[in-house]
Amino acid sequence: MKIAIIVGSTSDLEIIESAKPYLQYFNLDHDIQVLSAHRQHAQLLDYLKKAEEDGVEVIIACAGMAAHLPGVVAAITTLPVIGVPLDASSLNGMDALLSIVQMPKGIPVATMAVGKAGVINAVVYAARILALNKPYLKEKLEEFHKQGSKI
Repeated sequence: MKIAIIVGSTSDLEIIESAKPYLQYFNLDHDIQVLSAHRQHAQLLDYLKKAEEDGVEVIIACAGMAAHLPGVVAAITTLPVIGVPLDASSLNGMDALLSIVQMPKGIPVATMAVGKAGVINAVVYAARILALNKPYLKEKLEEFHKQGSKI
């Protein structure tokens, strides 16, 4: 069981730090990649083509501004994609939120809140998806819930 976390820029890595305690709490194996949908399109395609055979089951894609990354990822793979809009412009993340949430029919992206809360919720949501087939993870989620959804 593995989660791929993809960000479009090294400047986005800072926000991922807030999710690491949650990844550890749920014992989620993860791979963090910096792959822009615009600047590293070929590398992104290569990574996504190998993701499933590498054990990836859920992808979290974080992006700011035009925020095409989650949508591009969802257009390429059939794995569940969770989009996290980031505050990277003068529009305080609203541009990214609208870019991610307004996907065309047939190319779904589960969309979280902007920023830190969004990336944490993305990890919890990924755990919920994975818990459908992993009883120990369901137990961990129930424990998390009883603790007031806090670690």
